[in-house]
Amino acid sequence: MSVAPSLPHPLLHPAAHVRAQFQRWWQARLPLTDSFTLTQRNVYILPTRPGLILGVTLLVLLVASINYQLNLGYLLTFLLAGCSLVAMHVCHATLRGLTMHLIAPDPVFTGATAIIGINLENRRPSTRFGIGLALLGSSHWSWTDVPAQANATVHVAFKPPRRGLHRVPALTAETHFPLGTFRVWTVWRPAAQVLVYPAPEAHAPALPMGEPRAGDAAAAPGPANGDYDGIRAYRRGDPLKLVVWKKAAKADELVSRDTQQVQRHELWLEPHRTGLPQPEQQLSRLCAWVLQAEQQGLDYGLRLGGLEIKPAHGEAQKRRCLQALALC
Repeated sequence: MSVAPSLPHPLLHPAAHVRAQFQRWWQARLPLTDSFTLTQRNVYILPTRPGLILGVTLLVLLVASINYQLNLGYLLTFLLAGCSLVAMHVCHATLRGLTMHLIAPDPVFTGATAIIGINLENRRPSTRFGIGLALLGSSHWSWTDVPAQANATVHVAFKPPRRGLHRVPALTAETHFPLGTFRVWTVWRPAAQVLVYPAPEAHAPALPMGEPRAGDAAAAPGPANGDYDGIRAYRRGDPLKLVVWKKAAKADELVSRDTQQVQRHELWLEPHRTGLPQPEQQLSRLCAWVLQAEQQGLDYGLRLGGLEIKPAHGEAQKRRCLQALALC
């Protein structure tokens, strides 16, 4: 994963500042799409440094052949020039006609790396060689060959800067095939977005105690040790789903959840119950509590500002809560 270097100060490097402004203006004009077909309108070509050196060499050979009337010199010069022209056509055709489909990245936690998948579709009856993809402005490339009338998948990584919903950064694809004398490239702005959850607190405290269910005022407050649903010794005949395996692994004895206690109390996760002053710290602890409650198989709800997610458990509940924390 690479991080784009910071732009130089415009007063110190005016040319770099103008170039960066032009790049932003140009990128803003590109369409947002998750499926991108390369045509002659969006594929660009320029000679590489070896290509420029080859051009200078051909010019020197041509001048020397004219000056000394070297027939073999003419032959060598035009042969190399013909090969360069054919290479230019082949290089441009390697990208032209290729279709790229974005595989939307899964949500990640703050500080983690998001993986972008790109599916390359080749409808041509010949293989496309040496195609590289990277983040625009990055020097870390992923290279692949796309077989004839087949697909190939390339993965590119990037690290979102903070929690929230982020658009997938602009991507670039290029090739130098076959001689490396020309660079053919394109720029692609995907429309997909990646959701970034808060980073869970590394050593979060135990879950807060449960609250009495509505209409059950006689219920005593739940214990404050994080096991709001009650823990008791294992009894013969208890369903395996009630066994707290995490505690069994630590204490080397089987314990079960008290289902009667579960019916009397609800676990609500709220920012003020974290005991932390900073909002980001509160979200980090709430994120850790969501993961902890889900791992223990508990029903839990989330109150966040005006949002209230009813107590439940499961993958869908976890995603709802983490998404609310990410977009808070």
